[in-house]
Amino acid sequence: MNESRQAADKLRVVLVDDHAVVREGYRRLLERTGDIAVVAEAANGEDAYRLICEQQPDVAVLDISLPGLGGIEVTRRVIARLPEQRILIFSMHEDTVFSSRALQAGARGYVTKSAAPEVLIEAVRLVAAGKLYISQEMAQELAIQMIPGRETPIDALSAREFEVFRLLVGGHTLQEISEIMHLSYKTVANYQSSIRQKLDVSNTAQVVRIALNHGMIASAPNDSGENAR
Repeated sequence: MNESRQAADKLRVVLVDDHAVVREGYRRLLERTGDIAVVAEAANGEDAYRLICEQQPDVAVLDISLPGLGGIEVTRRVIARLPEQRILIFSMHEDTVFSSRALQAGARGYVTKSAAPEVLIEAVRLVAAGKLYISQEMAQELAIQMIPGRETPIDALSAREFEVFRLLVGGHTLQEISEIMHLSYKTVANYQSSIRQKLDVSNTAQVVRIALNHGMIASAPNDSGENAR
């Protein structure tokens, strides 16, 4: 009875990262606090969406770079279904391209993996309490981004276009993106055309270069497929 009561008093967390070793390390870190319990784990976007909706944890700790649906798209879909669900993004990406998109999608906080371990613990507790968590440095960068004239072409992309953009620069073909996002091939092709128009480019190589310039990817994927044209 006491064990059940203690478990019920803990903050329930769903942990999402595509690397099992990483999940194990952060699960141990969180559970060592004594007041946080990892109740489920996922390694890809589809499982993350399903588990978060099923478990409805106090906080979902979610990476951005996942196989299939990315963390930002998962966040958008979860919030559309469960508006009160608290999601904390925990990512290697330090560029505001990702943090601003994550917050727009409904995330309640953003922590980079370069942060000290205690920062993640603090962020989980704050988000669980209904507060927002953004580091002081990132908050400053986000504020600067809002200054008129500081917008980038990527900012013009809609949420769906941004997810297609992310998958394109990750080396996925249009057919693969169609299957991942459960959209028709024609719809994805239309998104690709819209993305190119908004970014003022004519081929995927130029799209990838924009992603490189904004720190979204470390290197260009090998791409000789259908969307290289």
